Amino acid sequence: MDELVAEVLAGEDAWFVGGAVRDELLGRPVVDVDVVSRDPAAAARAYAKRSGGFPFPLSEQHSSWRVVLDGRRTVDFTPVHGTIESDLARRDFTINAIALPVVGGEYVDPSGGREDLQLRLLRAVSETIFDDDPLRLLRAVRLEEALGFRLAPLTEELLQAQAILVTGAAGERVLAELERLGPRGYRRLDQLGVLAPLGGRIDERLDAVDSPRYRLVVVFKDQVRRLPVSGETRRYARVLLGAERPSDRSARSIHRFRRATEPWAIDALAFVGALDLAPLVEAARAVDYDEPLVRGDELGLPSGPEVGHLLAQIAEERAVGTISTREEALELVRRETRK
Repeated sequence: MDELVAEVLAGEDAWFVGGAVRDELLGRPVVDVDVVSRDPAAAARAYAKRSGGFPFPLSEQHSSWRVVLDGRRTVDFTPVHGTIESDLARRDFTINAIALPVVGGEYVDPSGGREDLQLRLLRAVSETIFDDDPLRLLRAVRLEEALGFRLAPLTEELLQAQAILVTGAAGERVLAELERLGPRGYRRLDQLGVLAPLGGRIDERLDAVDSPRYRLVVVFKDQVRRLPVSGETRRYARVLLGAERPSDRSARSIHRFRRATEPWAIDALAFVGALDLAPLVEAARAVDYDEPLVRGDELGLPSGPEVGHLLAQIAEERAVGTISTREEALELVRRETRK
């Protein structure tokens, strides 16, 4: 899995754990690696020195360290809690509760995770997994979708009974899980009763655009502001939520729609149920001009809202083909200012 980890930790109690072990058993690519050891800080520094990676404390509370390698691959080092068996008993699902000694040897699998991998089931390690970390309510659905697995019946019952706990998870962690979900994952959250406590609701437009940000807005609408999204995502949400379907297929209507929604006009069309107009938007984009016919300081007017209005009017008339030269643009300004 990582020969350098084995070299650095030779002779010490250390195990590969978590998703790396699971993915290797499934024949999936292993990108990020998790290791439990007795002294994570020393292990991380030693590994970073040999690998050329950058080590830093991931969590002072949990004494965890991370080493970032080229290509942004990571190796995390966390402390083993008691025995390796007791450490695995603290984990979420049996398929993530399998350990492999870094120096090689037999798998440590006290919960039957390898059997559940064969059955393609997500089974809780204990009845307290969601109390211990409510984010696991979302992670369960994300793993179902990503791996093509299914919750074991008793685990599904437990999740549904404790769905309300999801409101206790940190917003940043909730957002990170939601951004990794596809349409099927959102529908599963709704089916299990986890989506409603977060303020979300399934919408028929969910599949229209394959974009995490689009799905967030479709599902949460104005409630998306309750999530710690970026400033750009907030602007994106405002554009989509404020979009109105073009009144017709004319060049003028398309231009006005684009003026209100670019650079997200296609997503906005999907949101207002007008994706049939996407070819018109794309055609308009293809003939966008690099330079305006005139600039604001060329209009001979004091700066202010009127200048912005006139420049927008010039751009619209140019887009629909009623003017095409600087002289025609200035004549339009003269006509408007004489009114």
